[in-house]
Amino acid sequence: MKTFVQKSWMIQSLVLFSAIIGALAVGAIFILLANSNPLTAYGVMISGPFSSSFGFSETMVRCTPLLLVGLGIIVSFRTGILNIGGEGQMLMGAVTAAAIALALPDIPTVLLLPLVLLGGAAAGGVWGGLAGWLKARLAVNEILSTVMLNQIAAQLYLFLIRIFLIDPQEVALGTGVPQTALLPHTLWLERIIPGTRLHSGFLLAVVLAILVYIFLWRTTVGYRMRAVGAGPDAARYAGIKVERYLVLAMLLGGAFAGLAGAVEVVGVHHRALEDISAGYGFSGIVAALFGRLHPLGVIPASVLFGALILGADMMQRAVAIPSAIVLIIQGLVILFIVSADIVLRKPEVVSNIFNKCSRKVVKEG
Repeated sequence: MKTFVQKSWMIQSLVLFSAIIGALAVGAIFILLANSNPLTAYGVMISGPFSSSFGFSETMVRCTPLLLVGLGIIVSFRTGILNIGGEGQMLMGAVTAAAIALALPDIPTVLLLPLVLLGGAAAGGVWGGLAGWLKARLAVNEILSTVMLNQIAAQLYLFLIRIFLIDPQEVALGTGVPQTALLPHTLWLERIIPGTRLHSGFLLAVVLAILVYIFLWRTTVGYRMRAVGAGPDAARYAGIKVERYLVLAMLLGGAFAGLAGAVEVVGVHHRALEDISAGYGFSGIVAALFGRLHPLGVIPASVLFGALILGADMMQRAVAIPSAIVLIIQGLVILFIVSADIVLRKPEVVSNIFNKCSRKVVKEG
């Protein structure tokens, strides 16, 4: 049973899409409690993102950070380390990218733009690498460390954009909105479709997805990282330095999340501002799981979840349901997708639960 489920992509797709349908079905109950029509609400959520050029472009805008964060999640998860710190790594990348861009305005764009993107990736990599080092050297649980580092990053990010990097105009006007000054127009990423916010960062993310696939499945380092994830004891017996690759995985995972933050700064908002991550650090995990932790599979998965995020916003405005309901539906989707991933990876768990329940029913009967 396990081999059949894991090897059949049709079964995997069916289970994952069933999870989404199940989440929406449960979410319909909450929409009814809000005195709204679930069919109308879901009709807007599903059709809205693809009903116009605006919806399509905004879907791709939301897809870009999901894809970049998802690639980092894939690298770390494939190496056997659970990176839950995409949110904090993304924030560190965003604030570092903005700081570099504002500190070096006289450098030619052809040099400054790569420096800004690389600086954001480096900051995210350092933040993720710290959790990897704690895991490799001190055996600190990576889930605990990355979650705590998320909180530290969030507070540090707000501190920087409220104090040291705050827009001088906000100080002069006395408004005090926590955001940096606007980046020079020369640093803004090129628009793919004129009149929309869809920028060239999306193309960069797709290219990186292909490169990550080549890295993980066509290079020696990638093979060793996957070997560590498949069985650290066996990898260590084969002479692979497990601790080294755990740190490397978190460095790369954090770098992709940091790059996502930098791309949001130079491609969408053109400044570092409060709530810039929009939860992409967590949603990227779900996109990666939905894509079966494959660099190419996460591309359509990110498009799907970008559409769901945009559709949820459209649904909220169209049928006037409370924002809390939207958050509940998004949380249900995450819960059901993670549960479906467990079913696909360890179907014997479900079989054991079913067998225990069956024996209990027979015994009581």
